[in-house]
Amino acid sequence: MMVRRRIAAGVGVVVLILIVLLIDGCLKSGKEEALKKYNREAGQLVSESDQQVGQPLFAGLAGASSEPPLNVEQKVNELREVAQRQAEQAKRLSVPGELDAAQRNFTLTLNLREEALAKIAPLVREALGGKGKQASSSIAGAMEMFLASDVIYSQRVAPLIQQELAAGGVHGLSTTGTQFLPNLGWLEPSTVEERLTGKSSAAAQSGQIAPGTHGSALKGVSVGGTELQPESTGTVNHLSGGSTPTFKVMVEDSGSNSETNVKVEVTITAGGVQYKDSRAITKAEPGVTSTVSIPVEKVPLGAAANVVVYVQPVPGETNLENNKGSYLAEFHQ
Repeated sequence: MMVRRRIAAGVGVVVLILIVLLIDGCLKSGKEEALKKYNREAGQLVSESDQQVGQPLFAGLAGASSEPPLNVEQKVNELREVAQRQAEQAKRLSVPGELDAAQRNFTLTLNLREEALAKIAPLVREALGGKGKQASSSIAGAMEMFLASDVIYSQRVAPLIQQELAAGGVHGLSTTGTQFLPNLGWLEPSTVEERLTGKSSAAAQSGQIAPGTHGSALKGVSVGGTELQPESTGTVNHLSGGSTPTFKVMVEDSGSNSETNVKVEVTITAGGVQYKDSRAITKAEPGVTSTVSIPVEKVPLGAAANVVVYVQPVPGETNLENNKGSYLAEFHQ
């Protein structure tokens, strides 16, 4: 009888241990899934913010001179409504307790974008309606909110998510990056005025812009002899060149005019941190493809990265569909 009791007690202890391990495993699995879900949903929202709001906004502003001022204002207001819906969606995300700080910064990121759009909408009409200098200065000020949103996301949201993913035992999962403000030129009032009116500084003084079309087209990007495949293909580009890879960017002058100082920017986002550099094509001729080499320093090796190559619009350019390329990459020695 005593032996049976001891055996039963031993079996009971084993069963209890198994139950505890099972519950612990379920809790751990549930926690990991919650972290992954938040990372996925926040990444999707910030990508939609870039694609559905940021890209059409700056394409529309660059082509504003060809539209009636009221139409431009209406389009910006429509984008503000989209940004507002996205900010509301962010507030309704299911947030694990460990990610409360990331969530506060994430909602701030999207709120800043919606508030900036609300300020810019009426100012665009003023800038196109004879108050260019004063309105452009205010628009440039509002653009700083877009820059702040990019910085908050890259320096707070993404690192905090990565930190909690690692603490929760989730490794090798990247966090989507963002670059709402395409370049820092939008922070300069004179540049804002030139882009809105479609006139360069010299043209603004003479009151006209060179006749014909203006534009650039991104034709290809390579690193160490490897041509990058776009993000849309789902390909992860494995690139050599160490922590300072050099990007060779091919840009075609797609307009009917020669252009000068065409700026090309490369931004790499890895682990929630951005690494960037830029170079300018001194002179581009119509129909001719130029190649510019852009080294980017201190890029982490072996980490999942998102690469964005952007050709800054030239004065008078209205079609920006071919100015930007996005690529998934991993850098090696």
